[in-house]
Amino acid sequence: MTTPVTARDRAKAERSDAILHAAARLFAERGYTGVSLEDIGAAVGVSGPAVYRHFAGKQALLGAVLVKVSQDLITGGEHVSLGADTANERMQALIRFHVDFALGNAEVIQVQDRDVAHLSEVDRAEVRRLQRSYIELWMEALAALSPAVAGADAGNVVDQDELRLRVQACFGLINSTPHSTRAASRRHAATATVLAAMAEAALRAAI
Repeated sequence: MTTPVTARDRAKAERSDAILHAAARLFAERGYTGVSLEDIGAAVGVSGPAVYRHFAGKQALLGAVLVKVSQDLITGGEHVSLGADTANERMQALIRFHVDFALGNAEVIQVQDRDVAHLSEVDRAEVRRLQRSYIELWMEALAALSPAVAGADAGNVVDQDELRLRVQACFGLINSTPHSTRAASRRHAATATVLAAMAEAALRAAI
């Protein structure tokens, strides 16, 4: 039997989400060490100690931010993959999804790049596990585009190490947007179009 969600439950969930978003923004702006629980609480209109009602502490908040973004990437990537009819459509859908995600979540990407070392061992291991799963999702999609992987051309085999290299290099290109673009330009459709075209060209180079 499912316990019904109460108004109090919804309010608590909304406050937790607000705290997560505020933490991500402040971590991006100031770095993990430059932000206190009092800063995060003030950003959502509560006291620093009140944040403990939702998260065990600042490190737990960082973990929640980065684990969630990794989970969202896998969930979204799997969703667009299932909606594609061909290998080509699947790869393009993954690229568009990741480009849109990077442009819409620049703050979290900045936090990931800079503050992952501050995660607890448990959260760091979980983030790495989720990231590996997401990379493998892309590797599978990219492998389907290679005739060699399908056995059509044994002279041009794209092995797993190369697939991983291509995918991670593509992520580096897309995830550089928080550092290489202004906030206003990230909202322009042309930015997404250029990034998607560059990402696809990089993935497909010499396959």
